Amino acid sequence: MKIRTVIADDEDLARRGLRALSQRCEDLELICECRNGREAVDAILRHRPDLVFLDVQMPGKTGFDVISAIADAPRPHVVFVTAYDKFALRAFEVHALDYLLKPVNEERFDAALARVRWAMSHATDNALLQRARQVAADLPVVTSPAMGSAVDRLPIKVNGRIVVIRVADIDWIEADRDYVSVNVRGKTWLMRETIAAVELRLALSGFVRIHRSTLVNAERVKELRPQDKGEYTVVLNDGTELKLTRHYRAAVERLVGANI
Repeated sequence: MKIRTVIADDEDLARRGLRALSQRCEDLELICECRNGREAVDAILRHRPDLVFLDVQMPGKTGFDVISAIADAPRPHVVFVTAYDKFALRAFEVHALDYLLKPVNEERFDAALARVRWAMSHATDNALLQRARQVAADLPVVTSPAMGSAVDRLPIKVNGRIVVIRVADIDWIEADRDYVSVNVRGKTWLMRETIAAVELRLALSGFVRIHRSTLVNAERVKELRPQDKGEYTVVLNDGTELKLTRHYRAAVERLVGANI
């Protein structure tokens, strides 16, 4: 399935960067590029793309103005692109699937695209699609469109049996290729699922993405220690130290419960 895509950014360098990243992906079909908000609105209404990489700050209309202008039309999936992480929370208030900080690197681009692929593959009708976008408003993560509330149990297959883990007991989750390691009070359970899929499932259950390979239970966080270049060390109640990278800087506010 091709993901019909529009890039909207007033900076030529930014458009070229997104174009180059998009051309690496065989399932992305780049329909057009837009240099301002007015062109973005026209392109979305005319082409009805599946995905829009949308710059926040553009002349004439901002990215948020574009969203307002297409409110009555079929909504594409939106990934905001910005040089400032201060716009991150507002991006999710308008149901964006993700946001990318400039300059966009391959890892972060691929993570955002994984969310788009997941949302598209699970949105089998307009009702499910709308629910996915509503769920995405909570955080820079999204959850399964089949779920309208928080998950409280996580089933894990172990040697032909199913172990049921209470989500509230999970400390943190780490990606391990096609698996994830679910860490529960000193014990680790291996689950065959990607970190992106687990992130979607647990979005409403208090889990925050702090690294491309790490999810953390916000209730387990005891301390955040600022490091260089906008990064943090996240310290859990049991002393475990995890890395929060600058590309997930918007997670800080969720973890501490305030704007710092």
